[in-house]
Amino acid sequence: MRTYAVVLLGAGLLAGCTTSSDTHADISKIADVKSSFGPEYKVNVVPVTGIDPARIGSGQKLPDGMVFDPPACAKLGENPSAPADLNGNMSSVIAEGGGVRYIVIATETSQPLPSNDPGPDCQKVNFAGNGVRGTVQVVDAPQIDSATTLGKHVVMQITNNGKPQTGETYTYTADFGDYRVLVTANPTVVPDKPTVPVDTERAKGLLTAGVAAIRG
Repeated sequence: MRTYAVVLLGAGLLAGCTTSSDTHADISKIADVKSSFGPEYKVNVVPVTGIDPARIGSGQKLPDGMVFDPPACAKLGENPSAPADLNGNMSSVIAEGGGVRYIVIATETSQPLPSNDPGPDCQKVNFAGNGVRGTVQVVDAPQIDSATTLGKHVVMQITNNGKPQTGETYTYTADFGDYRVLVTANPTVVPDKPTVPVDTERAKGLLTAGVAAIRG
């Protein structure tokens, strides 16, 4: 399976709905992954609410105006837009500790979400523009029964006050029917301290645990 990482952006909420898929899951059960975090983590559970289209993609939203190399693999760095008539619900768990932030989101939508699987010929793409440069690369994702899993690692460098700053994000998604579980993991920035590497095995484990939780 392929896998894909994410910066979450604010957006308006759409109305909630009940989906018609034969597959059934309870997205409120995503809260069960909270128990996997120890006392060193600050954990917040966001109850079921209407979906935020900016938070349900399968990759990081890059700034506008990026030029991709190779151009044919631009799709690896782009997220497919949610259908205009899409509605549904989402719930999430946000945990921060040990220098890393993990976000686990479960969504139930009125139709399956579009995938940005780039195919076997586009496993890595470079991007640059407007003072930003970086790479997007396919990474391993866990195999989950009856689900399509994706994973991506994004490394982005910007120049701030003449100094380069580099950030990274890992994103893992699992799609089945009208449901998606998405996990993002990125280092938190603390002034005058080096960033901590992301525990990708933990992030992938959260994807597997999240799917199991909402399937029941």
